[in-house]
Amino acid sequence: MTYTEKIVSDQKIMLGKPVIKGTRITVELILKKLSEGMSTDEVLQAYPHLTKDDILAVLSYSADVISKEEIIAV
Repeated sequence: MTYTEKIVSDQKIMLGKPVIKGTRITVELILKKLSEGMSTDEVLQAYPHLTKDDILAVLSYSADVISKEEIIAV
């Protein structure tokens, strides 16, 4: 499974923010919940239509985006 099967971006949905395919749940929201200390199981309970693969896709997508970021030394 690659995140491209799970994460989509469409200007008509959430202003083009990356979301879980078929939902309006953004990658940003899932990352925020995890960073606030929610466990994967708690996220899945709060959003029962998500799967563990959806959360793993969010993490994979995020890692890929960060790996392509340019760092500008000051």
